[in-house]
Amino acid sequence: MQFNKNQMNLQERIELMVWLGNYIKENDSEWQEVKTRAAAENGWFINTFIDIACKQITEKFLQKNILETWVAHYKLDDNFIPKTVGIVMAGNIPLVGFHDFLCVFISGHAQRIKFSSKDKVLLNHLVNKLHEKSVGTKELISISDLLKNCDAYIATGSNNSSRYFDQYFAKYPHIIRRNKTSAAVLKGNETNDELNKLSDDIHLYFGLGCRNVTKLYVPEGYDFIPLLRSFDKYLFFADHHKYKNNYDYQLSILLLNNKYYMTNGSTLVTESEGMFSPIAHLHFEYYKDFDTLEKSLEKHPELQCSVIKEKGFGIAQEPGIFDYADGVDTMEFLLAL
Repeated sequence: MQFNKNQMNLQERIELMVWLGNYIKENDSEWQEVKTRAAAENGWFINTFIDIACKQITEKFLQKNILETWVAHYKLDDNFIPKTVGIVMAGNIPLVGFHDFLCVFISGHAQRIKFSSKDKVLLNHLVNKLHEKSVGTKELISISDLLKNCDAYIATGSNNSSRYFDQYFAKYPHIIRRNKTSAAVLKGNETNDELNKLSDDIHLYFGLGCRNVTKLYVPEGYDFIPLLRSFDKYLFFADHHKYKNNYDYQLSILLLNNKYYMTNGSTLVTESEGMFSPIAHLHFEYYKDFDTLEKSLEKHPELQCSVIKEKGFGIAQEPGIFDYADGVDTMEFLLAL
């Protein structure tokens, strides 16, 4: 479905995103109230993690020099026929769909957003602020529970929901994202500081993000004690009722099955070949050859990213503007419509 091309040009769209970043950083009383409401509606969205997600967006996405470098890379301009893109957003971590929103807005296409029931407060408010700032954004951004008559679709969900997306959106250009997770490879010579940063990769957002590490690969004879101690900065998880319920449930299963486990009191660690691990639970597997393992992980279909010492620990949840989910370049997809 085509629409009348808005007079808002590329530079104006960039300036609006810079303004939005400044609004988030100013953290006025209105935005604070919205964040409090988001935390009240979704128990997993604690204020600390909402603020970390906001900091990531403002520092890694909504800087003028970053946006201009990004735009220049694609030789983006306003000489195109605009389309309408439907976005089905996930809600596993705060503002998880912001990058898709940003891609479509900067591209100049219109977008129709269907929010997840788990994350419908934060971005909805930011969209309304954009509408207040510039009436032209109302033609480019709309919210809807029904995404009919769009020219293309971007949908993020579980492996189960993706099968429905495949069926519904098959005849349209689309990006459909499925369950992904992340893994880390340890060599056994990591410093305490590196382990503390790895603990962030594991625990931020309660481990609910696709960039959260849910699987460790360790050398044979690995000493887990320093690693478990690094988890202690997240001992407060044990006071979070939703997380504690998951911890208690996972612990009871391990006890019933008489399975060996390690814990610091808030994170369970067990040996398993499974790449995905439940909330409050971390899998590990021993490896013999680092190079062989690293090559196998590069092409692993379930991995969003792999964390190793050489790349740096603690940055899994700090993707840059060019770090596209599932390795699919969203901007190239939009420009090809």
